[in-house]
Amino acid sequence: MWILLTLMAAFMQAWRNAFQSQLSKEVSVGGVTLARFLWAWPIALVYLIGLYTWHDPGIPELNQPFVRFVLGAACMQIFATVLMVILFKLQNFAIGAGLAKSEAIVAAVLGVIFFGTSLSWLGWAGVIVGAVAVFFMSSKQGLKSLSLPTALLGLGCGTAFALTSLWIREASLCLAVPFPYSAAWVLVFVIGIQTLLLLTYLGVRDRDSLYALWQRPKLTLLTSIASCLGSIGWFSAMSLQAVPYVKTLGQVEVFFTLLIATLWLKDRVQIKDMFCLVLIAVAAVMVIWG
Repeated sequence: MWILLTLMAAFMQAWRNAFQSQLSKEVSVGGVTLARFLWAWPIALVYLIGLYTWHDPGIPELNQPFVRFVLGAACMQIFATVLMVILFKLQNFAIGAGLAKSEAIVAAVLGVIFFGTSLSWLGWAGVIVGAVAVFFMSSKQGLKSLSLPTALLGLGCGTAFALTSLWIREASLCLAVPFPYSAAWVLVFVIGIQTLLLLTYLGVRDRDSLYALWQRPKLTLLTSIASCLGSIGWFSAMSLQAVPYVKTLGQVEVFFTLLIATLWLKDRVQIKDMFCLVLIAVAAVMVIWG
């Protein structure tokens, strides 16, 4: 189940990144970040209500650890998304999305050190192989073409996404309800907090960005839908399996990203990129077997 959910999440996240990349050409960083959450909260709420209509396991108690993890995850994901949009503005779509995938190895390291995650030697090898493949894909003419500031920005983005994922998993484990209800509750609270924070900020500081999103309803809606469906997949998978495994398998998103970049955005695919795709596939298999 976690494998299927991760594949769905990776597919939808690739489309969300593509839509955000298109928005970033005409809308500010704050506006593009809000587009990810704006319509996602109502969809997440409908999803939660749908689950309880099908079966009601009871309303969970929202304890203090849950609140802390949810608040931390909500704020960290906003920060990570901002960094990703900046990457889109500095580089092209595939490179920006690729650099952000450094989160897999960061999640593995942080998970083992701070969250009690255990990885076999094969799992560690898969994480490292996947990370190397992603970084090679993220440079146009090899690693020499990747500037240090851009690499650090990508690492910061990946670290922020990794912390988000780890805190989301911890939040879901704090609730005394079964899967998938725990993941759905976390989803509703995280997206709700993010939407409220960004709407308040842009309403006070940058109303032009709100108007820009209003002028682009189709792309904004598509971004939110893809984001919410991807989050349902990620949150559910991470409530079932440790984050490093989910995020390493999730690197198949790079394959979907290349397809979108080639077929929709009309970018060229290099032989180096195809080789890296094979490495990512090998890394995913190593993690699952490990």
